[in-house]
Amino acid sequence: MIPEGAGYRSARLAMRERSHRRTTVLAIAALILLSTLPVFGHHLPLASTEILTSMQHLGAFCMTALRHVLAPVHWSVHLALGAGAAYATWDRWRASSRLRAAMTPLDSAMPIPGSPVWRAAIAGGMNPRLVRIVHGLPNPAFTAGMVRPRVYVAEDLPLRLTAGELECVLSHEAAHVSRRDPLRLSIYRFLGYTFFWIPALRRLSEDMGDEAEILADDRAAAGRPLVLASAILRLAESPPARSTEGTAGFCNSDLLDRRIRRLAGEEAAVTTHVTRLSVAWAGTALTLVLLSGAVAGGPGEPRLASAPAEHCEHGGDSPLSHLFCGGCLLSNPSDHCRHAM
Repeated sequence: MIPEGAGYRSARLAMRERSHRRTTVLAIAALILLSTLPVFGHHLPLASTEILTSMQHLGAFCMTALRHVLAPVHWSVHLALGAGAAYATWDRWRASSRLRAAMTPLDSAMPIPGSPVWRAAIAGGMNPRLVRIVHGLPNPAFTAGMVRPRVYVAEDLPLRLTAGELECVLSHEAAHVSRRDPLRLSIYRFLGYTFFWIPALRRLSEDMGDEAEILADDRAAAGRPLVLASAILRLAESPPARSTEGTAGFCNSDLLDRRIRRLAGEEAAVTTHVTRLSVAWAGTALTLVLLSGAVAGGPGEPRLASAPAEHCEHGGDSPLSHLFCGGCLLSNPSDHCRHAM
């Protein structure tokens, strides 16, 4: 690994990139925690949940009516979480099947000792036995395999790059192998699809995919950033590579400008896939999840399971009609509510 103060990258840019990575990881953890704790937290014997589920009024606000209104929301989140986990599992199985189906017809072999790929792998700090040379590969180079990652390179790659550029490409892929990026990125994608009702989480997982490429560039660029930049540009000039799902690929057109600028020593924008709309949607979804989880009673809670729809003196068949009990704000709730203790 190269030091944080690499010559081609300014200290300010390095700080921004580190801050972005840390913020992204913390945001992912926070979204998962905030999404799951309200779903399961009230089932735990916590004092806070006992207080909330025993409350009948909060000022003029009728908590029992609110429980009736939000009970479908709360249990819908349970169902959505289960459905999301099932879909995410299927998505990961589909990606693995597609990759296997795409690679099976192609002829592949380990590099011959002393060949350009063999020498480049050793120079890039990787065991050449982890490399597979593939005829007709749709992507110049990528890393795949969650349990035992392997690097796949196109058969004609040594003809398209100089020896130094080939070393940089394999050093880049060696970083993916050592960090087990296919597994990391698969986990992030799994989480993004599990919590599908929070699209910001999926976009944050895409940010982590970008950062995996940047970190791999940092390893490959040690002492030769312009050689790596030349390899990126040379491969970018070729016909666009088909994306290989479930892999960490060398070519990523969305990151081209950022990668080249930072390798050339210029200030590069640290971008994110998160949009204002996804943040607004995440805020709305989390508000509903948190509120429904906070006021939900346990499975045997009688106030939620069997309280009458018309539980306050004002009329109305729907709980929505008596979310607010005007008299409770100025007087004792027991004077107005039939369920008051």
